[in-house]
Amino acid sequence: MEDRKRILIVDDEQLNLDFFDLMLSRLGFIVEKADSGQAALDIVRKFNPELIILDNIMPKLSGWEVTKILKSNPEYAEYSGIPIIMFSAMDDVKDKIEGFELGIEDYITKPYNFSEVLARIRTVLKKQALINQLEKREARIKLSEDLKDYLDGFVASVEDPLKRVREASLAVKSGKTDSADRLVGDCDIALEKIAELKNTIETYRLAEGVIKKSEIGLKALEKKFQKEFQQKAATP
Repeated sequence: MEDRKRILIVDDEQLNLDFFDLMLSRLGFIVEKADSGQAALDIVRKFNPELIILDNIMPKLSGWEVTKILKSNPEYAEYSGIPIIMFSAMDDVKDKIEGFELGIEDYITKPYNFSEVLARIRTVLKKQALINQLEKREARIKLSEDLKDYLDGFVASVEDPLKRVREASLAVKSGKTDSADRLVGDCDIALEKIAELKNTIETYRLAEGVIKKSEIGLKALEKKFQKEFQQKAATP
């Protein structure tokens, strides 16, 4: 399967780790396991998962504590956007609300049904993919806005030199040859600005091309997920 999703399973019970490793690997996911909160934080840096399935009740570092570190610690800023599904034996509404406020994407109470867990995994991954596409589109829009601002500055920077070039040209034409040096200088300024503009436009064009190449239309993304999930469901 193309674009296999990376999932980190965090649980202090080996039986649960092995179960999810087996089931999710069979469905085409790339699975990494951690048996403690600290191990999870170490693995996140190396594995950079696209989803974390995190048990809440663990010794030393609980699931909530791991989530707080990932979501708010500057050292883990580049991983703060990784979605988290948290497991817990508790079914208290207050606990769930606190989990969502920490930044957890979904919350599943033990004991759980694997089909339900899989459905939630698919939903969270789909949501994250949509968010990624929107972020790419926003980045491309930002590039366009930056280029517009640069062009506005460019116009302002060359307008006066070009006016002086025109005045000097008229002076040379009328026989006032002492304006020739100023004419050459202003021409050089304008040409330097034009060369700078060409380079900047090319830089923006390349950056936009990279972003655009990685973008997927919303309808195409929907079809992509449907196809992947159908393939997973058909896998024995």
